[in-house]
Amino acid sequence: MKKKVTFLLDPTNLWMEGFLKKYNFKLKNKYNFKITKNLNSVKFQDIVFPICYTKILSKNFLKINNLVLIVHPSKLPKNKGFAATQHEILKNKNKIYVTMIKADKKPDNGPICLQDYFNLNGTELIDEIRRKQATTYLRIIKKFLNKYPKVFFRKQRGKENFINRRKPKDSELNINKTIKHQFNNLRINDNELYPSFFYYKNNKYLLKIFKDNKKN
Repeated sequence: MKKKVTFLLDPTNLWMEGFLKKYNFKLKNKYNFKITKNLNSVKFQDIVFPICYTKILSKNFLKINNLVLIVHPSKLPKNKGFAATQHEILKNKNKIYVTMIKADKKPDNGPICLQDYFNLNGTELIDEIRRKQATTYLRIIKKFLNKYPKVFFRKQRGKENFINRRKPKDSELNINKTIKHQFNNLRINDNELYPSFFYYKNNKYLLKIFKDNKKN
């Protein structure tokens, strides 16, 4: 009998949706897949993957579904919380870890199943960063599904730290600093949802960034 697998998307954070819909896990003989944005419709599933979900899942949700797995972009227990990839880039990190854990009543606190990573070269803008992140997310999910049910979990070990959710004000640039000094801030901001901006003479200015891929 095929296992029921649901991907739960957050309606306020849908950047992974396009990547997920296009991806072929090549496992249809083993699983029935469903993608939904409706939390209340997810019940009695064998496996649930909340993808980029920004809300805390209730104890009841964890109870009525057999296995709920979170993919978090950090080397847990480091950098628990929101926007871990962006925080790492702001620290000039180019090796970004991804950890799959079993969902727990405390955010990013469950036992670890798998870890992977992707590399950046320091020039990618947000769309390119998301593409690499999505590829790694899907790769680690496929690896889990290929192994399941022969999977193992281990407790998180080491010192944990929590990072804050980024807010629109975090996209502000300092006009007295160079572009080079603020390039990482520029590259992690979304041109449409939370563009970079600065204030000058009591006016607010938006600053959007694109790569010119035309060959000279």
